[in-house]
Amino acid sequence: MTGSDTRFGRISRRIAGSVIVAAWALFVATGVLAVTPEALLQQLDEFPHAREVAQSEVVVIDHEVGLGAMQKVRGAWRFKKSERHSGTLLRYTWQIIDGFTSLEVMQGLTEKVEQLESSSLLFACQGRACGNGAQWANRVFNQRILYGRDDLQYYRVYALQTDVEYRLVVYSSARTADRQYLHVDLLRITDDVD
Repeated sequence: MTGSDTRFGRISRRIAGSVIVAAWALFVATGVLAVTPEALLQQLDEFPHAREVAQSEVVVIDHEVGLGAMQKVRGAWRFKKSERHSGTLLRYTWQIIDGFTSLEVMQGLTEKVEQLESSSLLFACQGRACGNGAQWANRVFNQRILYGRDDLQYYRVYALQTDVEYRLVVYSSARTADRQYLHVDLLRITDDVD
């Protein structure tokens, strides 16, 4: 492979990345500022390059939201820092298909979230700084399919405030070019669940 072939490959990847972000932006351009967090996830669920692998909605009590990397302390895996809330937890896991990467789709989603007036980033990590990818997949999200390369994982937690408070957790993982996954937890906080 020549230097010009390598340069052409990098340019092609940059163009493809720009195309996915632009396509995602057009797909959700239905007035982002008026969109509820649930509606934003529904739009992503309808995104043509995301195939739903799992979806659930459950009432949770004292659900732990990680605000730090996964680390092993005295033989037990735990978050460096976290918070606990009760409420309704909506979970989605998608496989990203058609040659797109989970990171590209995650960036499109997080750009839209960051445009919401009520959003604030609580924690972010990427790669090995997040900790062990197997722990994220199995212990945190209970989706072993999310296990991928530690250096290709990305994690973000946002606080969203509308008429109620939310925590939005976004996790991107990749094992190979064909095994790209995006996971989202949306916790609608009530903190008074019995």
